[in-house]
Amino acid sequence: MAIIPKKHVMPVQEPELRAHNFQEVALGYSAQIAIEEANRCLHCANQPCVSGCPVNIHIPDFIEKVKEGDFEEAYAIISKSSSLPAVCGRVCPQEKQCESKCTLGIRFEPVGIGYLERFVADHHNNESFSDPVPVETNGHKVAIIGSGPSGLTCAGDLAKKGYEVTVFEALHKAGGVLVYGIPEFRLPKKIVEKEVDTLKKLGAKIQTDVVIGKTLTVDELFETGYEAVYIGSGAGLPNFMKIPGEALKGVYSANEFLTRTNLMKAYETDTMTPIMKGGKVAVVGAGNVAMDAARTALRLGAEKVYVVYRRSMEELTARKEEVEHAKEEGIEFRLLNNPIEILGYHNLEDPRDPKNGFVKGMRCIRMELGEPDASGRRKPVPIEGSEFVIDVDTVIMAIGTSPNPLIKNTTEGLEVNSKGGIIIDENAMTSRQAVYAGGDAVTGSATVISAMGAGKKAAAAIDAYLKQL
Repeated sequence: MAIIPKKHVMPVQEPELRAHNFQEVALGYSAQIAIEEANRCLHCANQPCVSGCPVNIHIPDFIEKVKEGDFEEAYAIISKSSSLPAVCGRVCPQEKQCESKCTLGIRFEPVGIGYLERFVADHHNNESFSDPVPVETNGHKVAIIGSGPSGLTCAGDLAKKGYEVTVFEALHKAGGVLVYGIPEFRLPKKIVEKEVDTLKKLGAKIQTDVVIGKTLTVDELFETGYEAVYIGSGAGLPNFMKIPGEALKGVYSANEFLTRTNLMKAYETDTMTPIMKGGKVAVVGAGNVAMDAARTALRLGAEKVYVVYRRSMEELTARKEEVEHAKEEGIEFRLLNNPIEILGYHNLEDPRDPKNGFVKGMRCIRMELGEPDASGRRKPVPIEGSEFVIDVDTVIMAIGTSPNPLIKNTTEGLEVNSKGGIIIDENAMTSRQAVYAGGDAVTGSATVISAMGAGKKAAAAIDAYLKQL
């Protein structure tokens, strides 16, 4: 049978429709399309795609089961390695990971591994009525700090080995960045809830509204019987540019903007959590978070949305698919532009004027690309005398995040690097005995799947450590 050179296209909502709703953009493969896409897999003997997956899913094996129409067995194979298959199938950058290693991709488009993983997970969630069976407890207790992808993965792997796992979440809903950061139109919350529910059925406990470092400390966790602690608290401290005007009303970090919208339902008409309505919006940054913020602002009724980035399109760090979707929806990219000041409305004659202190524009300077910097990307250099103003009412800063220092400041002997990331050894252990860490709390803001890989590695290390006791 001749090889189909291109992967099967993912059906999506039409841009003019989806730009005004929060329903999922990608609609998913049908069973027939999934089988046809699976038949493109060469089932290579050396399986290079597996090495490209941070959690080492046995990709050719699950795809072989999709070929056969045995979708439940395909799900079982994925689940041996991944605790969040429906999430990974939606938000992981497969094009830079497993699909980039696909042998078929040398001559043609690689197999749509992410699309197939999503199909298998969705089929299981929609069709399966069997619950996972908890493993008999081994008597050891482990505390997980944070219920994002890293914490959930670590908890899932340990629960499958019989550990008594408790996940502590600071917010009122489990899921971490999966529920507060990634918009509904890219990752429906019911998907995350299903994955969390599966974890609970494996025997893991989840306690919300517990801020480690305030409600409890790491030392107190050990005092109450936990024998190991995993810190997967993410990187929730937003970065700002430190330019004039960032304290004006109408300037948000992307974290705050997305949390208000996703977790606190600011998009609802009668919301108790107000946020921007209409007007013109500038999103500063060009990663996946910036795309999420820009597309969310559009759906909240923004008149115009700009993505402002100091480099060119070639240096964008966001997924190509997300950038294409944003363009299709009408978001304008202002490239080689860098903000230098956020302008506000100030009526000096009447300090009680309600417009005082609100954003009324953003001053930028045009840039050109010079020599490569330490990251390998060409360094942006300002063009003298090229300043101009963008007329906007809201500015959203999406230029990265750092680990919150709360746990570090309340845990004696926990070493961090100059950027606030927790220092770990090759086994994911911190400078404190039996305290492990991984994901964004260590690396700073990164991908969901890399955080999951860190959680998986830590779970194996914790298992090896506790077996020695």
